[in-house]
Amino acid sequence: MSHKTFALGSMAIIAVMSLGSLSEAAQAPRLRLTSTEVANGKAIMMEQVLNGFGCMGANQSPELKWTNAPAAAKSFALTLYDPDAPTGSGWWHWVVIDIPPTMTELPKGWGKSGTVSPSGGARQTRTDFGTAGYGEPCPPQGDKPHRYVFNLYALDVAKLDVPDDGSGALIGFNIGAHTLAKATLTARYGR
Repeated sequence: MSHKTFALGSMAIIAVMSLGSLSEAAQAPRLRLTSTEVANGKAIMMEQVLNGFGCMGANQSPELKWTNAPAAAKSFALTLYDPDAPTGSGWWHWVVIDIPPTMTELPKGWGKSGTVSPSGGARQTRTDFGTAGYGEPCPPQGDKPHRYVFNLYALDVAKLDVPDDGSGALIGFNIGAHTLAKATLTARYGR
């Protein structure tokens, strides 16, 4: 057998093995984020809107559930981000990290503003409102409806080594360095 024939045969075996791995990965269920109160492309309910700055909401974080987490997940992180905020850098409305892998939901009202560790060992970090906890949507009057992007991340570490008062960008960078899987819900709100 020539070296060329051996090399081509080896490459074919590797290609077939790679296709098998890709096929298995394609069949694995994807991380899924759901809510009875937030739906892709739909308006955020008034219950989740700020009661202030001219908005008349109820200041309550929505119920969120997730399924199909990777077996290797050691924790989860959740962010709520408004890329349409007129700041030049968007607006971080909610940042939750160190969610234990045994948790599969955040009940309605869990993200009480000003609370760093509501329950379960998870930590809420500072939002662009300057405090920890769920920061309700309230875009400027007359703006087109803003997108509110809920991202759930399965992470390969149990705890992120970040301060509670770290910026959304700092926390997001660290989340990105440890992401195994991600699920997204994007809702809208305007006034």
